[in-house]
This record gives sequence, structure tokens and C-alpha cells, in this order.
Amino acid sequence: MRVMVLAQFYPPVIGGEERHVRNLSLELAARGHDVHVACLDVGQPPVDDPGVTVHALSNLGVRVPALYPTADRPLALPIPDPFVTRALGRLVAELRPDVVHAHNWIINSYLPLPAARRLPLVYSLHDYSHVCPTKRLMYLDEGLCSGPTPRKCFTCTTDWYGAGRGPVIQAAVRTGRPVRNRVVDVFTPVSTYVGQANALDEQGVRWEVVPNFVPDALLSSRDVPRDPALPEGDYLFFAGDLSEQKGVGTVLAAYDRLDVASRPALLLVGREAMDLSDLPAGARAEQKWDHDRIVSGFAHARAAVLPSQWPDPCPTTVLEAMALGAPLVTTAMGGIADMVTDGDSALVVPPGDVDMTTRALSRLLDSPELGARLAASGSVEVRRYLQSTVAQRFEEIYASLV
Repeated sequence: MRVMVLAQFYPPVIGGEERHVRNLSLELAARGHDVHVACLDVGQPPVDDPGVTVHALSNLGVRVPALYPTADRPLALPIPDPFVTRALGRLVAELRPDVVHAHNWIINSYLPLPAARRLPLVYSLHDYSHVCPTKRLMYLDEGLCSGPTPRKCFTCTTDWYGAGRGPVIQAAVRTGRPVRNRVVDVFTPVSTYVGQANALDEQGVRWEVVPNFVPDALLSSRDVPRDPALPEGDYLFFAGDLSEQKGVGTVLAAYDRLDVASRPALLLVGREAMDLSDLPAGARAEQKWDHDRIVSGFAHARAAVLPSQWPDPCPTTVLEAMALGAPLVTTAMGGIADMVTDGDSALVVPPGDVDMTTRALSRLLDSPELGARLAASGSVEVRRYLQSTVAQRFEEIYASLV
């Protein structure tokens, strides 16, 4: 089967979504499919991967960089980019794919083409961008949004994007939604929560949860080299944006309540998005670690603490912790609720609850047996999220449409 994947970026541009697209493309190619990825040209050549042909498309962003004054690269917008639409039209005519699989807002540049109504179209939702112009489902800095309304979205998008672009993006998301609903054959949100929050049931579309995943090899990676920058001895580990929304404030407050004389070190790794100038004794923050170092961090941790306070769609870090045998403290926010069972594969705490997070960490530190049991259950639970399992499910969806 010839599969054309539409993605905003492809490595060397790297992030959770880009890693997902790349690994899925490689897995499909290894299974004998002819895989082509169409992505935005960002001024540097895409990685040359075996079995995957990447097509970098000319786009408005590289021609008019002033459109993205605060971004370090062009981004797909919720409106058709005429240059991307034209390039996709030529590419479809040349490749004649059996199925098109889209990720992110680049789908909006494909929808005007006649091929979009002729070829099977799968749309993976990695966030809340089908209904939320900021993609986050958070209202300003006040917390979880109860759902989009014109007035709330106007205020929030203006704050997020600025007075000039915010209302335009809000209008584009709202008016483009009926078009996506008509043209997409199957929506594949990465979690139950993402499907429900994007109101897919209410909109009467076909949808099925197909989650993010981790490579199969990660489950057997028990001899991961210990990165020399990791603390000596036991430590607690966090990976992700270093922000309040990711629960870093809760992590630090809970860690500060642990006994100073006996608590292990705390290592936080990620992009700094809050003030970390006054860390508790024993805590350390690092930035710009590559993925192999993150894997090492999880593999050797006494426990992973990932207490997200926003509805994380399907955080790969939770899956990596489980696959690498790190006992996990987390919340049931967003897609995490699909991934873990409290007391079985993780200790689940209420978001932002410092007392409960402290108690959970104390339980793990006081009982190695509890940690071993959680890690063993987590390694079983995570099998539903292996790369081969997810790729097979996409194959089945593709076959049902062709």
C-alpha cells in the first residue's frame, strides 16, 4: 500500500509529534508499505530514513517569515497555504497514494484538493486543535477550559497569538471544522479524552482511539548505559516542559516536604518555562537533553514523577517511564487516564495536590517492594502502546477504507 503522510515537520526538527510521525513511518515501511511524508520546508534537509521518502514543501512561512514573529520556523495554520496546496496537488498526482494520513493543521492545505474527497483520509488528533485555536484546551492562565465559545475563544486567542492573528485563527478553526468533518473518513485521536474534548461524538464523525507509542525495543532496554550527568545513587526523575501546567511546581513543593536527610536527589529535565531560581536542596534542573539521555534518566530512576495539571493528550514520557521500569507517580489528566491504573501500574494523585504527591513519593521511597510491583505492572500495561501494535491498528484502518 502506498501511504502519503502529511505532517507539519519531520526530523531533524524534533518533538513528540515529529518522533511519532517518523517512527510510525519507519514501522510502516518495514512492513512493506511505500511511505511518503509531505512536510513543510524549514530550510534544512529532512533526515534520510530507509524506506521513507520525505518531500519538503514550499510554504508561505519561508517566503513571508514576518507571519511568524515569535516562532523559530514556519508553522501550519488552520487555513490553506496556497503554496502547500499547490505542492500537495502535484505530489498526489505523481504518487497516486492509496491512503492519506494527516497530522496537525497541515491537513487544511490538503482539503481544497479534489483528491481529498476521492482518496481515503485518516486524521490523527494529537491535541485539541479541532475545536481549540490554541490547541491546549486551557483558558488563559486560569486552568482547564470548559469548552469553546466565541467570547472565550476571542479573549484567549488574542492573549495567545496577539490581537491581529488571534481572532483570525479562531475564525479559521471554527469555520474549517465542518469541512474536516465532511472530508475526513476516520479521526484517530491519541486518547479517549482527546476524542471527547474535540467533541467528535457530538459532531457525528467516525473516530477511533489510536494512541501514541514507544518503540518495541524500549521494553527490553534493561541495560541502558547510565548517563554520567545523572545523580549518584537513587534519584527522582521528571522529564517534560518545566512548567506549572506540567506539574513542576507540585513536584518541587512535594519534594521540599520530604525528609532532607534521607530523600534522594531530584532531577528535572526539559525546557524551562517557569522560575527555577530557588530550587530545594538536592534538586537540579537541566535543559536540552537528547532523547537517549532522557531514556537513561527513566531507566535508572528510583521513581518517575509526572503529575501533569493540564489535560496532556497522550504523554510519551508516561509510556517511557512504564516501559523502562520506573515506578510512576502521575495524575489522571487527559490521556493519562487511559494509560495507568491507580495502585496497579502507577500511583495516581489529584492534579496540583502537594499533600497527596508527597504521600505517594514517601510510599515509594519507603517500600521498594511497592515500586517493583508498580514497575512490573507498568511493563505489562505499556504493551498496548508499542510501536508494532499501533502500526498494525493503522494498517487495519487503512485496509478498511481502501
